[in-house]
This record gives sequence, C-alpha cells and structure tokens, in this order.
Amino acid sequence: MKLFYLVMWRMSTILVVILTCWAVLFYLAIMEEVNDEVDDSLSDYAESLIIRSLSGEQMPDTSNGSNNQYFLYEVTPEYAASYPNISYRDEMVYITEKGETEPARILMTIFQKEDGGYMELVVYTPTIEKFDLQRAVLGWIVFLYVLLFLMILAVNAWVFHRNMRPLYTLLKWLEDYRLGTKEKPLDESLRIVEFRKLNEAANMFSERSEKLYEQQKLFIGNASHEMQTPLAICRNRLEMLMEDETLTEKQLSELMKTHRTLENLTRLNKSLLLLCKIENRQLTDVKSLCLNELLLQYLDDYKEVYAYRHVQVEVHVEECFRLEMSESLATVLLTNLLKNAFVHVTEGGVISLSFTASSFRISNTGDASLDKNRIFERFYKEGKAEGSTGLGLALVDSICKAYHLTLSYTFEDGQHIFSIVS
Repeated sequence: MKLFYLVMWRMSTILVVILTCWAVLFYLAIMEEVNDEVDDSLSDYAESLIIRSLSGEQMPDTSNGSNNQYFLYEVTPEYAASYPNISYRDEMVYITEKGETEPARILMTIFQKEDGGYMELVVYTPTIEKFDLQRAVLGWIVFLYVLLFLMILAVNAWVFHRNMRPLYTLLKWLEDYRLGTKEKPLDESLRIVEFRKLNEAANMFSERSEKLYEQQKLFIGNASHEMQTPLAICRNRLEMLMEDETLTEKQLSELMKTHRTLENLTRLNKSLLLLCKIENRQLTDVKSLCLNELLLQYLDDYKEVYAYRHVQVEVHVEECFRLEMSESLATVLLTNLLKNAFVHVTEGGVISLSFTASSFRISNTGDASLDKNRIFERFYKEGKAEGSTGLGLALVDSICKAYHLTLSYTFEDGQHIFSIVS
C-alpha cells in the first residue's frame, strides 16, 4: 500500500470517529437547549399559577387559547410524599382546539395549600415534533459531516503531496540509480530538515558505492590478469614437458593429471571472476536477444561432443523468447544449462528444449531428484562429474537474479526440469 493511501485511510478512520462523536454531541446539545427553553417557560407559568392559587386570585381557564394549558388536582399527602416536587417529561397529549394529539412538554409539580392540603399542578405546552427535528437536524448534520470530511481530506491530500515532493523525487532517483552511471546528485538545499538529511545520506551512500564499485572493478580486472597469466605459463610449460620423448609412461600420466588440474583451476578462476562481475553489474553490453536462436548456435557443438552418449535431443519452439540482456551472459546462461543437461542425462536418454514468448524450459532424463534447496549453491556437486567446478548452476542463478528472471527446478516422471520465466 502506498504511503498516501495509508495516511488517508488512517486519517479518514480518525475523522469518522471524531466527526461522529461531534454529530451525536451536537444533536444532544440542540435537544437539551430546546428542552431547557421550554422547561423555563413551563416553570414560569407554573409559578404564576401557584402564586394565584395560594393568594386566592381567580385562576385562568385551563384552555385559554394560549400554548400553555394546565390541570389542577387535589391529592393525598401519601401521593404527594411519593412523587418528586417537580418533574418534566415528553408525552403525546390531546389538544382540544385542534382536535388531535401533538407532542408536548409536561411539567408536574406538587405544592401545599395554606390549609395543609396538597395540590398537583400539571402544565403542558405543545412543543416541536422531535421526529421532524431529528430528521431535519440529521439531514443537516450529514450534509455538513460529508462536506467537512471531504474538505479535510482534500486539504490533507494537497498538503501531503505538496510536502512529500522531495520524498517522491528521492524514490524516483533511487529507482533509476545504477552503479557506474554517475547519477546527478540530489538537492541538499531543501527547507525541510528531515528530507535534506535523507538526500545527504543518499548522496553519501551513492559516492561510497561508486568508490567501492570502481575499486572492485579494478580488483577484478587485476585479479583476472594476474592469475590467468601464471596459470597459462604453467600450462605451457607442462605441455612442453609432455613433449619430451625421454619421459616414462608414468611420468607422462602424472603430467597429464596436473595439466587437467590446472585447466580446472583456470575454469574455476574464470567462473568466479564472472560471478563477481555479474553481482557487481559490470557487464553492460545489453541488447535485445532471441534466446532460442542463440542456443541453437551451440546445440550442434554439444551434440557432437557428447555423441558417444547417444542422446536424443528434441526442440520445441512456439515463439521467440526475447530478452534485453548482455549477450555474453546470455551465452553463459544457455550453455551452462545445456552442458548440465548433456553431462547428467542418462545414457541414451532424451533432452528436451522448449521455448515460448515468455519462458524457456530444458529437461533431461535422470535417475533421482536433486536437492532443490542446494542445487544453485556455489560448489555444490551432485555426483562426481569430471571437470566440473560446481559453479555452473550458481552462475545461471546469479544471471537470472541480475535480470529479474524466475529460475526453478523440478523432477517429474524421471525428468530433471529447469525453467526460466521472464
């Protein structure tokens, strides 16, 4: 989830809770204020009636055409003692003048006359229809709620994007950054301290990485030259010794073993150097390649070399499997998989090559499944294949990772299957 959506989601959740509480409290406050005003009016009217009653003045008609109406009852002391002095409630009452029931606010109070008797005074006044009020208030609250909610989100979205521009610039810079390309440094004169420090850290990291990259590239180049030269000299001297006619058969055999060991060491050195170059992205000759056409260039050579094994090769091409990658690495990728299949296929077995627009699959008949968890490890060998460095499939795995290809191994129906999917 993007940071913007996460921030907006959390802010929306908080706003919903806050605004909902505000709406409820707002409604309750309005209803409380309405009731207070009506209660004050009823209390004043009841007080004037009690004063008239106690002073012996003539009482007004119970229904005098005004909004306020009253009833006066004589009650027992027991009844008076069991009820509070004054109470308020909402109730539907019948209005004689209108001939219908309407909502009313009712005040009920009990007072004592001069002769010691008790009177109950009930005063009521028609009030607003609370359902209509609820509906009206709710409508306005929802309207204001949605309007305020959207305005807050819009303002926050604008503020977020406005203030997060340096972060998006940094992310784009990091996505496009490639070692050895000398990217333009990030702006370090930003007003926001945190973003300025982020840019400074990114620039420092870039400079450090570039220095290490150049040092590694120089080391790999020097190591390749310094190690290959003495190895080549040793091989040449051994070849010269092997041409000596005075050598015994045993001496010649030992020299040949030493020569093979040096050849394996040379291949191992080249493979390790190539692995370093792949992991450090030092091979940049990228072009559009059709992998099936590239593999077919080497297939006949491998058939000829391993002809003594009587292997049947099947090729199935649906479409060109095209990738943007280094041609030298593509060659290493395909030839290592091809050699692995020819070396480990059973005698007289079958090797199958399949290409689609987005995948390459190579399979060979075999006896048992390999260890899926270790097959792509460096120097892992299943069996004792002569001349193997144990780096072939590790190279394949590194190349696939460098170009974001999915490499997998399965064993089905007596077939070792390696698949590459773009």
